[in-house]
Amino acid sequence: MKNQFLAAASLLVCCLAQADGYVVDKVYHPNVLPDEQRLEWRFMSRQNDDRNVLAQRIGYGHSLSEYVTMEAYIVGERDRDDNFGLQAYELESRWMLTDQGKYWADWGLVFELEKQHKQDAWEATSGLVMEKEFGRNSLTMNWFLVYEWGKALHDEFETEFRMQYRFRWKPQVQPSIELFVGEDFVGLGPALMGVQRFDGQRQLKWELGFISEVSGVVKDHTLRFVLEYEF
Repeated sequence: MKNQFLAAASLLVCCLAQADGYVVDKVYHPNVLPDEQRLEWRFMSRQNDDRNVLAQRIGYGHSLSEYVTMEAYIVGERDRDDNFGLQAYELESRWMLTDQGKYWADWGLVFELEKQHKQDAWEATSGLVMEKEFGRNSLTMNWFLVYEWGKALHDEFETEFRMQYRFRWKPQVQPSIELFVGEDFVGLGPALMGVQRFDGQRQLKWELGFISEVSGVVKDHTLRFVLEYEF
């Protein structure tokens, strides 16, 4: 099984030269909790020489088994006229392939289906997720294959890569470095995250990151924030 995972990861890495689009978003982790329910809010503000892009995502998720969870999101975005409104709907499923700590790394899969609001524009994403813990350090990598189709856009495949190195100083304070790669885009920057655990499975997670493009000379900065409540 480990060799199959490594082969899939190597194939997706080789596809990175063909990546396209904008890839700064959440870095996914492979683990799923049984009977997990989740409320999530994501905020993203991207500033470049052309404009400031503001997007928010609100979702609810529930585990279908001890290995699979399903989430639904609504996505809002500010347009070029500075009007904020509903942009898209999304379904997401995460599948934990290996029990946590059983192998040299933890593995999972992510599947997403997104539909643009009032447009014939679709996006399907499949991703391989890997996380390796050593001491108080964690290395997480995501490889994504994206297919877009519909009357409102050109049919095409894209690939994306995300990586996060995290130091688990304490549960509430975990500094990290994040890397995002796409065609004509390499973003790098610091992030800070934490988790506050309560009784049972209840916990509050948060992430705050600032990613800057390092592959070009133009300004391209992204502030991202994630707040999750699991219960």
